[in-house]
Amino acid sequence: MQIIINGEKRTINDDTTIAGLLKELKIDSQRVAVELNMSIIDKADYSRTILKDSDKLEIVSFIGGGASWTIN
Repeated sequence: MQIIINGEKRTINDDTTIAGLLKELKIDSQRVAVELNMSIIDKADYSRTILKDSDKLEIVSFIGGGASWTIN
C-alpha cells in the first residue's frame, strides 16, 4: 500500500503500525513527533495505530541546542 511521509510517497506492508514504520526507518520514536492525517498521535498509540492506504504522515525530529536569550 502507498502512504506519504513528509511529502514523499512510500510503499509499506499492510498492517504496518507507526511504531513498526519508525523501526523500519531506524527512527527513535522518543525523538520525534508524528502527525497522521493532520492529527498529532500520542507516543503511547504508536504501536496500536495501523496505517492505511493513502495516509499522510509528517515525522518531525527534535533537535537539541538553541540560542541564548537575554530579556531586558
